[in-house]
Amino acid sequence: MRTHFAWATMACVLGLTGIAHADPPTVQTVQLRGDADHAEVAIRGAFEVPMYSVRSRDEGRVLVIDVVGAQLPAGGLATDGNVPLVSQTVATTSARGSRIELSLRSPAVYRARAERGQILVQLRPEGAAAPQEQAPAGQTAVQGMHFEQRDGRDRLVVELNQAASFHVVPQPGGTTARLEIRGASIGTSARTVEGPSGSFLSDARVRQVGERAVIEVNHEANVDGTAIRAGNRIIWMFTQQERATSRPRSRTIARERTYAVEGDDDQDSAEVAGFLTDVPLQVRGSRGRRRYGGRRIDLDFKDADIHNILRLVAEVGGVNVVTADNVSGTVTIRMRNVPWDQALDVILQAKGLGMVRRGNLIRVAPLGDLEKEREAAIARRKQQEQLAPLETRLVPVSYATAENLAARARELLSERGSVSVDERTNVLIVRDISDNLTDVEELVRTLDTQTPQVLIEARIVEATSQYERDVGIQWGGNVAMNSNQGNPTGLAFPHNVGITGGNFDNQTPTGGLSPFAGAVNPSNFAVNLPAITGTGQGGALGLTFGSVGGAVNLNVRLSAAESNGVVRIISSPRILTLDNHEAHIAQGTLIPFSQVSAQGVNTAFQEAKLELKVRPHVTSDGAVSMHVNITRDEPDFTRTSTRGDPTILKREAETDLLIPDGNTAVIGGIYTRNTGRSVDSVPFFGDIPLLGVLFQRRRVTDSRNELLIFLTPRIVNRAEALPSGG
Repeated sequence: MRTHFAWATMACVLGLTGIAHADPPTVQTVQLRGDADHAEVAIRGAFEVPMYSVRSRDEGRVLVIDVVGAQLPAGGLATDGNVPLVSQTVATTSARGSRIELSLRSPAVYRARAERGQILVQLRPEGAAAPQEQAPAGQTAVQGMHFEQRDGRDRLVVELNQAASFHVVPQPGGTTARLEIRGASIGTSARTVEGPSGSFLSDARVRQVGERAVIEVNHEANVDGTAIRAGNRIIWMFTQQERATSRPRSRTIARERTYAVEGDDDQDSAEVAGFLTDVPLQVRGSRGRRRYGGRRIDLDFKDADIHNILRLVAEVGGVNVVTADNVSGTVTIRMRNVPWDQALDVILQAKGLGMVRRGNLIRVAPLGDLEKEREAAIARRKQQEQLAPLETRLVPVSYATAENLAARARELLSERGSVSVDERTNVLIVRDISDNLTDVEELVRTLDTQTPQVLIEARIVEATSQYERDVGIQWGGNVAMNSNQGNPTGLAFPHNVGITGGNFDNQTPTGGLSPFAGAVNPSNFAVNLPAITGTGQGGALGLTFGSVGGAVNLNVRLSAAESNGVVRIISSPRILTLDNHEAHIAQGTLIPFSQVSAQGVNTAFQEAKLELKVRPHVTSDGAVSMHVNITRDEPDFTRTSTRGDPTILKREAETDLLIPDGNTAVIGGIYTRNTGRSVDSVPFFGDIPLLGVLFQRRRVTDSRNELLIFLTPRIVNRAEALPSGG
């Protein structure tokens, strides 16, 4: 058969990277000078004293210099000089400023300082002798240190009397960070400081080592520190890598076996997934929709032989292609600017072909043949599992119940496997092939952890203040005009006249109205508005005025009472419980009261108690979610029923909340204030300015009550019960 080739062309399209326009420059040049044992990097720009930070990574092989708030020139950063210690310089711009990364040929230590218009960084290989430096003018002194938390990071601020150069000593993998200030002494006010509550920094201390002031910070694992200079201060910022992903990631403990097309070896790479069709098959490394990242090409063919097309694609992609004997036919295709691997995928699908890739070797065959090979491989693997010898293992369970884990383990076993439980020793007896037994052991190790124990502490704070003032007056008297007194009116009528106060009753206090008697009976009050006074309450003053003959008498009694009191009650119930188990603690009293019924008078009891009910749940990131109910009831004997039974004052809060371990939350509060002002007066006369106070009783009351409920959960066995965040 004669094959006609019309015309064939192929062009490779390479992606070009665009250059972004930078803002007006502030960092201008980077100068390198030095030799194999010493290098100095000078970063010059249009700034006074810059804010910067220097840190190393990759075990000292990469030095990162961040200049806060700086920009790079529009045409890129110019690098002047070349030193054997530095292999590459890369400058980038971020929202926070500019970053300059120096790739080093060997691990090195650094020392940095800033001057007007430049940042100087000195490098030397690890183990080499340190170069001599000039200390700053005058004696540098460490005046103090303090911790602060800003921008989600913990920071140690070191106060100096003047700007000074410093050096952070790398401590990879340790729990102590070290910073040295050369030529510095320790001031009298400098002292050891404790880390803030809940921080991963425990403390910081400063000590004198020769002519250096050494500052050491103790911290938890996986903590990175970056130090910058800001005027006469050194700001040492710390971040913990685990906090960004504190939630433990899921772990795969068992995976269903996959089957290769050829052989049973497990040395294939992730690219072995080769694309067949959209038919769901078990293909090693398959991850759903395929992504293409090969070199982009143009293809334009008409009636081209499939073998020549495959050879052309293999040449462009740098791979080896082997085709089966039953692969034949022609292809007409026109593509522009497509990845070569995508073009190969489309060509094979158009011809009903499939491929299997192993490294840079691609085997192309009809799709039906590959599917038969895959089915044969699956059948062969299943047959091997059926013939594999069975093993029996004893898997001990420490904290969980073996009976509960048996159901989970049974899901990982094959048809030939079995699991049983020995309740006395809490051991799983598992029988299956070796690979499945390993999966079961990993499952048990993951689930068999200590159950978290949570200590719940509630604090109920009540504050009550009461103020009361009562001012009253009583006055009265009598006037007699008659013959007995020798002062009649001289009229026929009325010849005798008598006037006296008429406001009295059996409860009217009359003490203090007469200097000769403890009480006057009957009282003769014209105005009877007394304040409540008595033993232990208030005071009163009695005045008596009378004429010589006793014809005119005036009695006045002033009374006043004022009370002011503050009461504070703190209740703090605590209880320890397991995760997902409800706990209950109560303290109180039973108050008897009478019930009248057809059977007679019965005595019943009413509870008045302080009670805490809580069901905590510890989350995977170490917080505590809980449903809590707090009740505080107490009897009030100032308010009783007709039979003398006290009322019950109830205070209750019920809620669901999430609190980090060791933190305290205010879950509720009630604030009440009752104020009152009352005036008792004689009509008309009580409204007269100034003189009206002789006809009034004034009472003022102000009562305030505040209730706050605090809750603090603590996981007492956090390290043993919670999985690591790795």
